[in-house]
Amino acid sequence: MKETILGVDVNTENYDELIPKLFHNIDAKKKSLVVAINPEKLMKAKDDPALKALLNRAEFQIPDGIGVIIASKLQKGNITSRVTGVDMMDRIVREAARTGKSIFLYGAKPGVAEAAAAKLIATYSDLKVAGTQDGYEKDTSKVIDKINAAKPDILFVAMGSPKQELWIEEHRDNLHPILYQGVGGSFDVLAGNVKRAPAAFQKAGAEWLYRLLLEPSRIKRQMNLPKFLFQIIRQK
Repeated sequence: MKETILGVDVNTENYDELIPKLFHNIDAKKKSLVVAINPEKLMKAKDDPALKALLNRAEFQIPDGIGVIIASKLQKGNITSRVTGVDMMDRIVREAARTGKSIFLYGAKPGVAEAAAAKLIATYSDLKVAGTQDGYEKDTSKVIDKINAAKPDILFVAMGSPKQELWIEEHRDNLHPILYQGVGGSFDVLAGNVKRAPAAFQKAGAEWLYRLLLEPSRIKRQMNLPKFLFQIIRQK
C-alpha cells in the first residue's frame, strides 16, 4: 500500500512486509526499483516535476526519514516506521543469502565496492556476490556488459540521488538484474569508511542530528525539515 506526500507516493509497509514483495517480484521476473524518500527529496520534487515523476515511476518508495513519518501522522496516514536505505539494503542482502539470490555492487570510489562486498560476505557467509564495479568507469557499455556477464539477480547502485535512479531507469531494460536499489553512500558505510550514527540516534530517528553535530555546515540542508513540515500543515 502507498500514500501520497507532497505528490509523491510512499510505501506504508515495514521491512518485514516489503521483503516478501521484493523477492516475489524477483521470482516473477518483474523488474523493480527501490527508492528512498526523505523530506529533502520531497522538497526538491515539489519544485521539480521531472524528479517527482521519476520517484513516482519507481515500484517501491521507502519512507527514509523521520520527517516522512511525522508528515504521515499529520495527514492521518499509515506510515508508522522508517525504512532506511542502508538498512533496506542489509535486509535485501540477508534475504538474498537465505534464498540463493546473487547481488552486484556498482558505484563509489575504486576499492570501496570490493571492501563493502567483503564485509557483506563476512556477515552472510552464504551470500553470492556476482561482482563489483567502481563508479569511475566512463564507458557505460563496459559497465553494462560486466553486469550482464555476471548475471546477478539484484543490483545496488551507489551514485547519489537522483543520479543513481536516473542511471537505473535509463539502462535497466538492457540489464540482467531484476531488483534495483539506489543506495547513495551505503557502500562507504559498509566498507567502514563512514560511520553511522550510534544506535540510540538511529532508534530515535535522529541520524540527521548526529550528522549535523559532526558537520554544522549541513544546517542549510537540515532547514528543509521545518520547511517540509510547514508545507504538510499548509496542505492540510
